[in-house]
Amino acid sequence: MAFPTKQEVITALKPVQDPEIRIGIVDLGLIYDVLLEEEIGKVTVKMTLTTPACPYGEMLVSMTHRAAEEISDEVKEVEVKLVWDPTWDPKEMCSDSAKDILGIW
Repeated sequence: MAFPTKQEVITALKPVQDPEIRIGIVDLGLIYDVLLEEEIGKVTVKMTLTTPACPYGEMLVSMTHRAAEEISDEVKEVEVKLVWDPTWDPKEMCSDSAKDILGIW
């Protein structure tokens, strides 16, 4: 099995849902970047939360970590970095389907 591409990592993260909003973290725009270091088998996911006080923050980080590490046997290390810049803005960062569900238009 080959080392995953950035798009494969993002696709693997799509089923991870925010338990409170029940929308995937990719559709919510919480995934800011995916960095791959194939030579050492590392995947780094830069993500944010809907708010720094999100009660499900630890759970979301854990679910993201698990989804990324299960992509391929070639993934030896996963790091999930919480970032706060830029601040999450659902009007700008959510997919159209998430905006529909959230009533943002």
